[in-house]
Amino acid sequence: MTIAATLSNALSGLTAASRAAELVSSNVAGSQTQGYGRRELDLAQRQLGGVTVTGVRREVDMQTVQDRRLADASVGYNATIADFQADLEGLIGTPDEAGSLSGRMATLEAALIEAASRPDNAARLQAVRDAAANLAGKLNAASAGVQDAREQADAGIEAQVTRLNDGLRRVQDLNYQIKSAQARGQDPSSLMDMRQQAVDEISAIVPLKQVERDFGQVALYTPGGAILLDGKAAELGFAKVGVIVPEMTQAGGGLSGLTINGNPVRTGGDNSPIGGGSLAALFEVRDELATGAQARLDAVARDLVERFEDPAVDATRASGDPGLFTDAGAALDTAFEVGLSARIRLNALADPDQGGALWRLRDGLGATAPGDAGDAALLQSLSAALTSERVAASGDFLGVARSASGLAADFLSRVGTDRAAAESQQSYAVAQQDSLTLMELENGVDTDHEMQKLMLIEQAYAANAKVISTVGTMLQTIMEL
Repeated sequence: MTIAATLSNALSGLTAASRAAELVSSNVAGSQTQGYGRRELDLAQRQLGGVTVTGVRREVDMQTVQDRRLADASVGYNATIADFQADLEGLIGTPDEAGSLSGRMATLEAALIEAASRPDNAARLQAVRDAAANLAGKLNAASAGVQDAREQADAGIEAQVTRLNDGLRRVQDLNYQIKSAQARGQDPSSLMDMRQQAVDEISAIVPLKQVERDFGQVALYTPGGAILLDGKAAELGFAKVGVIVPEMTQAGGGLSGLTINGNPVRTGGDNSPIGGGSLAALFEVRDELATGAQARLDAVARDLVERFEDPAVDATRASGDPGLFTDAGAALDTAFEVGLSARIRLNALADPDQGGALWRLRDGLGATAPGDAGDAALLQSLSAALTSERVAASGDFLGVARSASGLAADFLSRVGTDRAAAESQQSYAVAQQDSLTLMELENGVDTDHEMQKLMLIEQAYAANAKVISTVGTMLQTIMEL
């Protein structure tokens, strides 16, 4: 081998070692950065000896990344559902809380029994009035809370659609930059890191599948078949509404659905193209879970109103007049049950705050003047109406006869069961996400291994430097001859 060839080989080794050291430095610096892909140097032997750097390879286990992204979407979905179920349980209250729905039912039962034992006692009649008003108020508040949850979900959908559109456009721009960098012969690894981070940021909104395309570009699809990015980013459309009332539904046109490139898509059910992420969960909360909760609240309210509208309970009322509880002051119209829990009120005739009189709780809502102060018949009839077992006329309560308290307890039990199931699903999803994240990190940068590589690089660098130094000494010696 000639001196020139030896010098050329050593210089190529120094260049490769220097570049390898840069990659080790980059790997160590990026070891804690989300989305960073470990860099490896690609070398090739030169025809006339030595080595040449042919490129930089970004090492990422994309299968693990894909699985982790699907786990991100699952966590987003289950966390949203669990939060709603927990909030709903808080609205209804648990049986051990005096202010819960069942607690308010029990308070009214107790107040009627106590008033029946002393019908002449105005304080006990006032306790019945307060208990009945508080029970109606609890149903009103629970209904308002459910509609607030729908409004929050609607606003959340708008925010997530905006975030998803921004994220998809960012991935599209990075695709173009990566393609351009490769065309110029530059290393696009940093751009690929940024793209992976951009996809990760939206992976909880909708489940994503990444497909490699030519020139380092990627396409993004959902498992449900929606094309979100393939060359050009899709545009998702949604219009938020200001106020939501129980009667408003997406099917009825009162609420916005979702579009992709102007085409409407299913937002619920097993065949939804966006199913599985937090966006689908928000649609489920707004259009299914909250409306289901509202329907059950309305069923409880209807059962309560119908119990006291029975003509046998209070003979003083004229036919068609409301009983102890009203639909915003009127008698119940079963054709307009939706939202009844928001409109249920204590009959103004028995409420001094609305111009009525407490004695009508004892003497009858249709009475024109106070009767016998010791007559407890009506109070006993009201108590019997509340505690008698009857089948709820609406709602999905399985057609079993229950007292008013029993119906409320069944409702609370279902809410608690749904909350526990949602939290269990959330825990499983989080555990799966943690496991896949750990696997992803294990496939990432190992700083100990990088330090070992650096030692070998230093030795290679020193060896090549020694060759150059020796060649220099040889040339100096020759020049001195």
